[in-house]
Amino acid sequence: MGSLEDERSLLEHGLIQNEGGREYTGDGSVDFHGKPVLKQNTGNWRACPFILGTEGCERLAYYGIATNLVTYLTNKLHEGNVSAARNVTTWQGTCYLTPLIGAVLADAYWGRYWTIAAFSTIYLIGMCTLTLSASVPGLRPTECVGSVCPSATPAQYGVFFLGLYLIALGTGGIKPCVSSFGADQFDDTDPRERVKRGSFFNWFYFSINIGALISSSFLVWIQDNAGWGLGFGIPAIFMGIAIASFFSGTAIYRFQRPGGSPITRMCQVLAASFHKRSLEVPKDITLLYETQNKNSAIEGSRKLEHTNELKCLDKAAVVSDAESKSEDLSNPWRLCTVTQVEELKILIRMFPIWATGIVFSAVYAQMSTMFVEQGMVMDTTIGSFTIPPASLSSFDVISVIFWVPVYDRVIVPIARKFTGKERGFSELQRMGIGLFISVLCMSAAALVEIKRLQIARELGLVDEDVAVPLSIFWQIPQYFLSGAAEVFTFIGQLDSLILTIVTYLTTKGGSTGWIPDNLNQGHLDYFFWLLAGLSFLNMLIYVVCAKKYKQKKAS
Repeated sequence: MGSLEDERSLLEHGLIQNEGGREYTGDGSVDFHGKPVLKQNTGNWRACPFILGTEGCERLAYYGIATNLVTYLTNKLHEGNVSAARNVTTWQGTCYLTPLIGAVLADAYWGRYWTIAAFSTIYLIGMCTLTLSASVPGLRPTECVGSVCPSATPAQYGVFFLGLYLIALGTGGIKPCVSSFGADQFDDTDPRERVKRGSFFNWFYFSINIGALISSSFLVWIQDNAGWGLGFGIPAIFMGIAIASFFSGTAIYRFQRPGGSPITRMCQVLAASFHKRSLEVPKDITLLYETQNKNSAIEGSRKLEHTNELKCLDKAAVVSDAESKSEDLSNPWRLCTVTQVEELKILIRMFPIWATGIVFSAVYAQMSTMFVEQGMVMDTTIGSFTIPPASLSSFDVISVIFWVPVYDRVIVPIARKFTGKERGFSELQRMGIGLFISVLCMSAAALVEIKRLQIARELGLVDEDVAVPLSIFWQIPQYFLSGAAEVFTFIGQLDSLILTIVTYLTTKGGSTGWIPDNLNQGHLDYFFWLLAGLSFLNMLIYVVCAKKYKQKKAS
């Protein structure tokens, strides 16, 4: 019988077999009851349809609300253009912040499965609340009578935003966990399953875009033509289907145990380095504390090589004289491993890169706010058929579906010949291209708005809150460029702050401002040019930060 170390080595390579000769997974995954799992009976592609179904239905539900939300706020809750856009972007920003809560709970306490299960339930409650707010007469404002539109009561606002922010909280447990939970179904120690995991992510992204495409076309039409109660009710039903799909696969899922909170580990590094601020970092980096075996102290991670930046944090890994004498190295708030210190360094080095993505988020947010409001004052008819302005966002999805294979099959092989990189571009180069495309996107939107305002002036429609006879299909290029930028880059949220500042500065002295309720009197094109300029400046800052950034190195 082999030693414990030999057995562990075999387990890491997925080679331990039971009496029937079948293999267990080698990545430490367990079943629902916490027992080791057999490869033949669990995970892999047999578990993925349930997860892909969950993601597709959840994204359909989310975009079924997000895509046309600004229309509901302006037409049904009778908000102004700026207020509606600000509320949408604030909510979307919250949707991108709450995953921090879900990620911490999943990593440190609950695991991904129970985090998804708990937050999905909150999500469904939010969807049902939102549906009731749009269906029950007493929970929604009365319709406009001529030009008089009664404001929503505090109670009506309360119910609506309660449902909306319960959805935002619900996304916090799903967004950071579902893709990782899908990846958990493939044994990382098995080369064959690692290849399949790459294919899973392709299908995962495909399911997201299918959900978004249905929402931006079919559901938007339902909301504008059949009513908002049904328009919000259908996404709620699909969220229920998502939950049912997720639980259906429980018996064959593979589970990873929680590995501890990265936030706690980072706080430990800060606390330990501050406590040892008076100590000197040894010139011989091998004297810094690290685990002796080949595995990292961070469960599920590899060791990271020491880097020379931010040496003040290295003090957290300095073994003091007192610790050497007592041989007590067990207090993580006083002594951290090199890998733990490097984990925090990586986050700090990434921060400037992440920060440049904030302006890009403001561009991306226009797709569900100002692009829709711009479309409302354009010609939306084809014969007797009226096109819902928000449905133009389907061209963003079509653009993503178009650009993903073009990037993989055409752009990457060409770029590979020039750069010598296997993927054609590095991740940082790809993001830089996305930021450049975002400049083109806002420039296209500004040019369309210049033409729309020119027609409004020529026809004497400036003082009329009516649509201008310019086809809404002129918006297709800006949506298509937005999708292309999305393929290369992705997001955070700042648009609400920009809107507030622009509105404040441009309405001084009684001026109508750039974004009045009657867009024919405003200058939405100036707002788009502002975002184009900010995007260009942001791209230049990004280039500087990207040149200074150093990739992590695993030992």
